[in-house]
Formats: sequence, structure tokens, C-alpha cells
Amino acid sequence: MTSSTPAGPRGRERRQRDSRVGDKIFMNLSRGSGILLLVVMAAIAGFLTWRSGIALSKNEGNFLTTFEWTPDAPKPVFGIAVLAFGTIVSALIAMVIAVPVAIGIALFISHYAPRRIAQPFAYLVDLLAAVPSIIYGLWGALFLVPHLSGLNSWLDEYLGWTYIFDQSRAGTTPRNLFTVGILLAIMVLPIITAVSREVFRQVPRMHEEAALALGATRWEMIRTSVLPFGRPGIISASMLGLGRALGETIAVAVVLSSSNVLSLHLLDPGGGTFAQNIALKFNEAQPFGRDALMASGLVLFVITLLVNGAARLIVARRKEYSGANA
Repeated sequence: MTSSTPAGPRGRERRQRDSRVGDKIFMNLSRGSGILLLVVMAAIAGFLTWRSGIALSKNEGNFLTTFEWTPDAPKPVFGIAVLAFGTIVSALIAMVIAVPVAIGIALFISHYAPRRIAQPFAYLVDLLAAVPSIIYGLWGALFLVPHLSGLNSWLDEYLGWTYIFDQSRAGTTPRNLFTVGILLAIMVLPIITAVSREVFRQVPRMHEEAALALGATRWEMIRTSVLPFGRPGIISASMLGLGRALGETIAVAVVLSSSNVLSLHLLDPGGGTFAQNIALKFNEAQPFGRDALMASGLVLFVITLLVNGAARLIVARRKEYSGANA
């Protein structure tokens, strides 16, 4: 008994020392991973900037306002006006459609549906995120495009006065930015739904019970307690979905009939996006043409970084997302 008494404190000291060593190793590994990520991002940005500088130095047109894309011509002329317009417009259409639907699904799963229904339904929505982009593209080209002809005709007939829904070439196949926006909305729906659902579940239970105790209906409780708390999370989820919509490649390339014409008629075929243009023209492009594609990729890279950075800033403003106060 007397010999085991000093062993106890020594054993605890040894365990504490081993724990401190493990903490230091984990901290250094985490720090190294973060530094490695920054190095990789800086390397990507540096590479894109270098190749973009080569292309822009020989460009005969204005990179920001030119519609044409002929970098491999004797006099290279290329610009991102059509690509930027198509990328932003299709992503905005996707957000207008997906955000309200995603919020409704998230509220249904977290506050309305019984548990036996909510869990399978949430699992089904999450499965949409696992579907490959090419499958969405094939479904969009073979099913969505043929079945949107009627909707396009209806929009042209009743909303054509808005100009953006005025179809200048009636009866054309709806391989347009509007169809791409609908397809992107379906693709980003699980991302926005999943993040919004988790944010709604972190609303302090006491807030909800207090609202119900004061006589509020379920919708009034959601409107006064759940939505104000989850507003930053909804915004950040929408921005994450927007980042996915901006960079989608294969599905857009399969559905959209690309052209170098910039038209405000969303129901007319044509247009293009950054990612789609890179995917379609990279293999056939010559070395200088690939440098031009790198220049457009740099613009998309910057836009995506800004969108995701804004989402992170919004999330960082709310410490409640840690779950400590839930």
C-alpha cells in the first residue's frame, strides 16, 4: 500500500504530460493544415493571374465589355460580357426559386412534420446533394427542356410585356438561361435546406415555449422566434448555394445552347456561363486560347471567393451557431 501511494500522483502527472503533448501535436497539425490550404489557394490565384496576364496583354478587345470569344484568331478578341451576364442571371434565377422552397422545407422538417416523417424526408432531401452533376444535366436535357415549352409559351403570352419574358423567337426549344436557372435551383436546394434546417434546430427551446405560452400560434412563434434567430444562417446558406450555382459546369453545358449573343430575353436560346465556356472550349483551344480561358476562370475564382467569404462573415457574427445556448 505504501509503495502504490506515490505512484498515483506520478501516473496522473504522466497522463497530463502525454495529454499536453497530444494537444500540441493536434494544434500544430491543425495549424499546418490551415497554412497548407492558404498556400494552395495562393498558388491557384498566382497561377491564374500569371496565365491571365499573358492573355490580356495580347487581347485586341475590351476584356470586360466584348461579346466575342475568338482568342485563337490571328487578332485575338475575347471578353466576358456574355459569360458574366449568363452566370449572374442564371444564379439569381436559381436563388429566387430555391431559397423560399428550401426555407419552407426546412421549417416543415424542423417544426411541422412528425418525427417518423421528418427524418426520412430530411434524408431524401440530403440525397439530392449526392446526385452527380451529369445526371442532373441529362435529366434537364431529356426531361426538363421538353416539358418547359408550355411554361415558356405561357410566360411569353401573359408576362411578355415585362420584356425579359418576351420570347422573340416563339416555338424555339427552351435551352435558355431560364431553364438553366430552374435546373440550378434544384441542384442547390439540398444545400440551402440542410444548413437552414440545422440553424432552425438551434433556436433556444425557451424562446419557442415562451412564445407559445403567450398565446402565439405555431406560425406566429416561427415568425417571431425562429426566423429572426435563423436569418443570418439563411443568408449564409443562400450564399453557399449561390457559390455552387456560379460554378456549376456539366449540367449547364448539357442544357444551355451557348452563343455569344447577350439578350435580356431570358426565354430565348443562347448565352453562356464562365464554367460552361471553359468546359466546352478547353480541349479544342490552342495555348493562347487556354490562357484566355484562364483569365475568365480567374474572374469566376474571385467571384466565388467573395461570395463564400461573405457567407463566412455573416455566420461569424452570430455566436449562437456554436450550439452552446441552444
